[in-house]
Amino acid sequence: MSELVLSETQQQAVDSIFDWYVSKDRKPYLTLGGYAGTGKTTLTAEVSSILHAEKENMRIAFCAYTGKAARVLDAKLKDRGAVHPGDSVSTIHRLIYSPLLDSNDDIIGWEKTDSDKFRFDLIIIDEASMVNREIWEDLLSYNVPILAIGDHGQLPPIEGKFNLLEKPELRLETIYRQAAGNPIIALSRQVREQGSIPFGRFGDSVAKLDRSDPDTQEYLSDLFSGFNEEMLVLTGFNHTRVKLNKAIRGLLDFESESPQPGDRVICLRNNHKFQIFNGMTGTIQSLEHIPVEKGADYYKAAIALDGEMRLFTGAISASQFGEKESSYTKDEKGLDRFDFGYAITVHKAQGSQAESVVLFEERSSYMDDETWRRWLYTGITRASQKLYVIA
Repeated sequence: MSELVLSETQQQAVDSIFDWYVSKDRKPYLTLGGYAGTGKTTLTAEVSSILHAEKENMRIAFCAYTGKAARVLDAKLKDRGAVHPGDSVSTIHRLIYSPLLDSNDDIIGWEKTDSDKFRFDLIIIDEASMVNREIWEDLLSYNVPILAIGDHGQLPPIEGKFNLLEKPELRLETIYRQAAGNPIIALSRQVREQGSIPFGRFGDSVAKLDRSDPDTQEYLSDLFSGFNEEMLVLTGFNHTRVKLNKAIRGLLDFESESPQPGDRVICLRNNHKFQIFNGMTGTIQSLEHIPVEKGADYYKAAIALDGEMRLFTGAISASQFGEKESSYTKDEKGLDRFDFGYAITVHKAQGSQAESVVLFEERSSYMDDETWRRWLYTGITRASQKLYVIA
């Protein structure tokens, strides 16, 4: 018997998931959307406990889109005792793709793992709104039931129109009582309902500050001087992102405008062959500039991607760094694209989380009220402990 105490809504969702899983004519997947603070991880742990009790040698594959998200999921599930022998927690890519190696054991590509080698009885996807159509079809090809979980209050995916959680079949929309006192959760609820945040402080480390106030500018300077991997600086506009990246690098004593070992970077383009995806962040380990007389300059780079076990090594465009995103030129064919990753847009931050978030509140003219609410909500809910909204 589980020791978890569920709300009525959570229990109804658990019952629905159980009924779906044991049904003889179940459909291939079930979607569940839950706002921040509604207890999605608690529910996931309860589902795991019930299904393991129901079926002997049950094997569940928990997965997330990025390595960092998978690492957070792993910690949360293990803290609740929800990972059992035979289960796995990993990225989606590690779950269903296998590396192709050359004679030197270097990875030269990836291929989908054979179905007869897939040993799981259920796939549970966290942050499922990040999954694109191609990966989704690959997941479905294993004919294993899939429970897709995510936050249906967030922005839609960065690319394309495919969105698993556009209309989730099950919904959690009541804030879990243990999260009700969290000021970040309280603000996220206010944003969904009202679309705005007043200036002021809402806790020891949660506030909305006026960017024109000299005290705010001094505070941000001190904050950015201690930038680390557990901080996200989020913007709405690309030109703000470029300016902030330059300013933060200056505070961190990078003397060159060119990227250097130790620089934080973000991937801007998918490359399925090398399993790098738009929005992945990491730190440059080594870099060699290759000037080209005809064509585009590039770097031979080694990048430690957050939460991933392997280094990305490859050729990346030199012209992108410190610039707004632009389309590839014909000379850049075959080059991957990264940029400085100290400040990133909210759209790129979907699926990420950090202890501390600084969110520059910037509304584009094309945003209607619903899109604005989703943008602001997505930015706020990237923070787990500290949140500073700057307007």
